[in-house]
Amino acid sequence: MSEIIKETETAYTALAFYHKITQLRADTWNALKRDLGRIIKIGDAGEMKPLAKSIDIKLTRLEIIEDYHAFPSKEDFRHLWALYNRHDFVQLEKVVKRLVRALISESYRRRNVDLSENDSDAENLEAIDALAQLRRGHPASNSSAQPYFEVLMVDAMSSQEEEVVREAFHNLRRPEDKFIYDIVTVRSFEDALIAILVNPNIQACMIRYEFPYKSKYNLSALRNYLEGLSEKELENKTEAERSLLLGSMIGEIRPEIDQFLVTSGDVEVTASSDIRHFKRIFHRETDYIELHHTFMRAIEDRYRTPFFDALREYSRKPTGVFHAMPISRGKSVTRSHWAGQMIDFYGINIFLAETSATSGGLDSLLQPYGPIKKAQEYAARAFGSRQSFFVTNGTSTANKIVVQALVKPRDIVLVDRDCHKSHHYGMVLSGAHVAYLDSYPLNDYSMYGAVPLREMKKALLNLKRNGQLHKVKMLLLTNCTFDGVVYNVRQVMEECLAIKPDLVFLWDEAWFAFATFNPTYRPRTAMHAARTLRDRYRSDEYQVEYDAWKTEFDKLDPDDDATWLHNRLMPDPDAVRVRAYATHSTHKTLTSLRQGSMIHVYDQDYRQKVESSFHEAYMTHTSTSPNYQIVASLDVGRMQAEMEGFELVHAQVEAALTLREQLYTNPLLKKYFQVLVNKDMIPLEYRQSGVDTFYDPSSGWNKMEEAWAHDEFVVDPSRITMAIGKSGIDGDTFKNEYLMNQFGIQINKTSRNTVLFMTNIGTTRGSIAYLLDVLIKLAKGFDRRWEESSRPERKIIENKVKSLTEDLPPLPDFSRFHDAFKPNLDSPEGDIRRAYFLSYDEENTEYLRFDNGELQKQMAKGRDVVSASFVIPYPPGFPVLVPGQVISEEILHFLQALDVKEIHGYRPELGLIVYNVEALEKTIAGED
Repeated sequence: MSEIIKETETAYTALAFYHKITQLRADTWNALKRDLGRIIKIGDAGEMKPLAKSIDIKLTRLEIIEDYHAFPSKEDFRHLWALYNRHDFVQLEKVVKRLVRALISESYRRRNVDLSENDSDAENLEAIDALAQLRRGHPASNSSAQPYFEVLMVDAMSSQEEEVVREAFHNLRRPEDKFIYDIVTVRSFEDALIAILVNPNIQACMIRYEFPYKSKYNLSALRNYLEGLSEKELENKTEAERSLLLGSMIGEIRPEIDQFLVTSGDVEVTASSDIRHFKRIFHRETDYIELHHTFMRAIEDRYRTPFFDALREYSRKPTGVFHAMPISRGKSVTRSHWAGQMIDFYGINIFLAETSATSGGLDSLLQPYGPIKKAQEYAARAFGSRQSFFVTNGTSTANKIVVQALVKPRDIVLVDRDCHKSHHYGMVLSGAHVAYLDSYPLNDYSMYGAVPLREMKKALLNLKRNGQLHKVKMLLLTNCTFDGVVYNVRQVMEECLAIKPDLVFLWDEAWFAFATFNPTYRPRTAMHAARTLRDRYRSDEYQVEYDAWKTEFDKLDPDDDATWLHNRLMPDPDAVRVRAYATHSTHKTLTSLRQGSMIHVYDQDYRQKVESSFHEAYMTHTSTSPNYQIVASLDVGRMQAEMEGFELVHAQVEAALTLREQLYTNPLLKKYFQVLVNKDMIPLEYRQSGVDTFYDPSSGWNKMEEAWAHDEFVVDPSRITMAIGKSGIDGDTFKNEYLMNQFGIQINKTSRNTVLFMTNIGTTRGSIAYLLDVLIKLAKGFDRRWEESSRPERKIIENKVKSLTEDLPPLPDFSRFHDAFKPNLDSPEGDIRRAYFLSYDEENTEYLRFDNGELQKQMAKGRDVVSASFVIPYPPGFPVLVPGQVISEEILHFLQALDVKEIHGYRPELGLIVYNVEALEKTIAGED
């Protein structure tokens, strides 16, 4: 009995924060099926007893998990227990097999699965399900099925009442309905929160009547979501107050869920309260059919894809083509004797949907008024922005649009030095004066982390001291970085706004679009932080908090930078303006065709100050012939993210945690590969929680939320950075010659001694298993290489390992701009545009080689050698030098130590392009 209790408690914890709950559910059902297959073959009673206990434990665990799912239902579990209690293991095995097949094939989404039906009827239906499952292998097979969802009902009703309600809704189903749904009933406040966390099928929630606060299960792990609330406080609230609070918390955890309130009290009074999280309020006497149609309409609103629908409709219209696109309607291809293979490969629809943007019939991306406008409004709803815009030529262009819209020549912009190169080129185009910020270095792994908040505050205070703060327009940061380092966005914005209340933030979230759809990730996104801060600054509570803080802060010395650097800062609510922009590579982490990106805006001053310049910048960088297929894919990608983003991102994280767990614990893999954890990628001073790693072999994944709630930086576990130095293979070689050429595994990023594996919403357990198999094969190969090598060969291997694990050059900080390109000699910012275009006249430049010591000799003579171009090694992919930057000994040492083949801006046969002395002297004298 104690074992069953222990397993039950394990299941309770799993329901709350078991990050691999979906895998636990599937694996437990499969294990139960195996146990039942074994027990019916055993004749000895002594052998049956422990196996029967194991079956009991698994059924107990599954009953708790399935309590939050519509299938299998509570009635189904009563049937399972009845078979178990009378030791009818033969029939129990048949029922469990049928149930597992229904879960795998997802036939419960298409029809009611009756586990009590006779075997012959079940087998016929299972054959149909098997055929349907085979058809799902075809890319278009899911489009014809009715999408399935579940409605969460929160109500302390009895089991009998629950079955009556469920049956009532079942009876309302009609073949012509666009969707099909089932009911999940929970009986407490805590159970409702657990249900929306573990059941991704829940798309709507109906909160009814009275319900208690506490669950019947031990759900103490909910503390992160229930922080500040007590059982006594909740129990003392009225029915309406408790319902509104629950609706607010559900909206914060899963904002996509459509919520409805059913009250038995004074519905008119409740309707006048703060009910922004509910789409509609019903009185208890409302009939089921009205509720049914309300659910269907709500789901339909999120399921719509305005532009994709319009494009499909357009493709079916007969039209006469008399514009400059021969491929439109496929005419130039279908009539060709040579180009027909395009039809064979792509199909006809992609050509039927091709048209000129200026020919009419569809919307204009440059000045949308119809379905594109509506699609962008839906995107704003999904991502929590005030305005959203589609971009069809990548986030590089999205970044340039935002910079051009907001930054005028000579505005000062604080920029993360190792951000994407599009930002650096954006500074050139805008004429901004750039003040570069250095990220903390990870020298052992030849990569950078992120920019500490202290460095941002220090830069702002320095500009304030030099009388330049009024010129500062924007802070530009990458969230999250390529390697998965994520900022505490809200804290960065809050403390920087305390120094510069109207500062604009551009968050490059190219790799973070998926984060909106996970409750742990979402608070660290730009749009969520902006909305949260705006609401906070408008509240009476914040004014009281700020006044108390200001009283204490004024007692300190405001002229001492330490006062600002060592204390948490709060902006003045009467002066602060929340102005945040985020750029998303939708195609990188969500569903979209390549180059499909979005710009999201949460700017209180957008309409007054930015709207006109934004549209001018948008038209500057956007093609007048945008690809409608990319626009349509962005529309569909948004819909998918709203309907199943929570499920897909959760599965992505589950896959990553599985991969990490194996890499942490497999002895052979650990011999050559080290997966970097929190403490490896984030120094202790930036980990306020003190959490070294999210995973512990004894307790599993139980510390992630604590770190994500409090730390200045956290690591996204879905990005797995693996140090490979102990293999003696550098990152670039490992990527190309081992992973790609031998096994067809593609990755994006490497450093000298690391490779980065990125999971995404398309990653499967099979993909993880294949990668692990490949890594094990490689590790065995490294073992064989060592065993079979001669003494000289072993020395070569040892030297390579030492080079990649010990002899690593320190990463260089940004040196400085040369005085010729500094508008203010007392401030660090530089005129990068002036430096960039000065190199267009080749009389101003010369080449110096550093491989033969030529450049070093010039530096030894005291000459400031100044780069005339961007110099970007791949990897790591960030500019080591920018135009106008003085070359330092540290930078030169780093370039000499690089063993990569691709360095943009460097020609080995000529060297680095630099400004000659005369050009710099003329520039200082103002003669350029």
